[in-house]
Amino acid sequence: MKKFSVLILLLFLGYSLQAYSVHKMPDKNILKPCMDPQQPASLRCAPAPASRFDQQGRLWIAWSYGGHVYVSSSDDRGKTLNQSVVVNRIPEPVSARGENRPKIVLDKKGNIYVSWTTPLQKRYTGNVRFSVSRDQGRHFSDPVTVNDNRDITGHRFEAMAVNEQGIIFMAWLDKRDRFKAAQKGEKYHGAALYYTYSEDSGKTFVPNINVMPHTCECCRVVMDIDQDQLPVIMWRNIYDTNTRDHALVKFTDKNKPGKVIRASYDNWQIDACPHHGPAISVTRTEDAKYSDYHLVWFNNAPDRHGIFYSRMIDPNLPYKFIGKKPLSIGDYNKGASHADVLALGKKVWITWKEFDGKVDSLKVKISTDRGQTWSNEKTLAQTEQGSDHPFLVHNKEQVYIQWQTKENGYRLYEVK
Repeated sequence: MKKFSVLILLLFLGYSLQAYSVHKMPDKNILKPCMDPQQPASLRCAPAPASRFDQQGRLWIAWSYGGHVYVSSSDDRGKTLNQSVVVNRIPEPVSARGENRPKIVLDKKGNIYVSWTTPLQKRYTGNVRFSVSRDQGRHFSDPVTVNDNRDITGHRFEAMAVNEQGIIFMAWLDKRDRFKAAQKGEKYHGAALYYTYSEDSGKTFVPNINVMPHTCECCRVVMDIDQDQLPVIMWRNIYDTNTRDHALVKFTDKNKPGKVIRASYDNWQIDACPHHGPAISVTRTEDAKYSDYHLVWFNNAPDRHGIFYSRMIDPNLPYKFIGKKPLSIGDYNKGASHADVLALGKKVWITWKEFDGKVDSLKVKISTDRGQTWSNEKTLAQTEQGSDHPFLVHNKEQVYIQWQTKENGYRLYEVK
């Protein structure tokens, strides 16, 4: 058990280095508690947390350390934490880096759902894991594997969302078809997007559904819920031979994906995985006849590169993209990257980070008219010690940006 614990710690430290954009060696006093396996697990040392507010305004944070996934809650926006709860009692490797981290969502009944990827013996392989708490985070169920294929291959980069009826939707990048093709001596480009859902609070999941073959292998998959309570999924896809642009699908029924459409046309040609996924937020408004899908992504093509924002509606409807052509966000020359987007009614927020050669800067822009016009960008925080990707979270109408840094640990920055 001691050897296994050391292995888990080494795996964690490896993921930590990938999770942060470390531009110089962090202060030894900052790293010291996180390097000591005798110290208790701490969110301060978690490389890639995820967080959500519940309907009562309590903040819930999922994070990993030393082979365990933990869930913490806070009643003061993360300044102090209530006692953390171990989700998986038996330790296992946990993917915890920028593009692939534990996820957390909550339903109206107060059930807390947590997912993560556990790497397997071979590189670039893994299983999608899931656990639920039905007693307000006091206990979590024994983890189950969501992918119903058990080949030693890739089932990773999961996305998870829950609708108002409590149906849990999950999607991930899956290499089972590539694995089978290789056994037959056939070629299979990239991975595939697979999907499932649960109608009984995670007790059972329906058989996995292949939504799209030949996706990019290792960029985050993102998901949100439309007004009809069906999922919208976005991911980096492979077009032609090695064009790594983005695709989007809106489900027409919980068992049936709609038309898969191309969401970006930057024509980035690269025979590799960019490790740089998109983000999506669906505006739910009572006065709109349809929802707005707010999209952000990164591409690095010679003619069109950097972060982009665009807005569209349900591709199953007889309409096309709306609004102006994709808007360039941030300073590409300062490494503008890893954007997130959140839409509430007519307001839209975009956050990202930049690096000027010395300092990571946390940036934000705001629109009050559904993304038609935008404020000037603001810098909310900076660090020289390296940082995780930023993410937008909200407590009703109040919006925050989650930013984990080596220097300050987990912080929520209020956006006004």
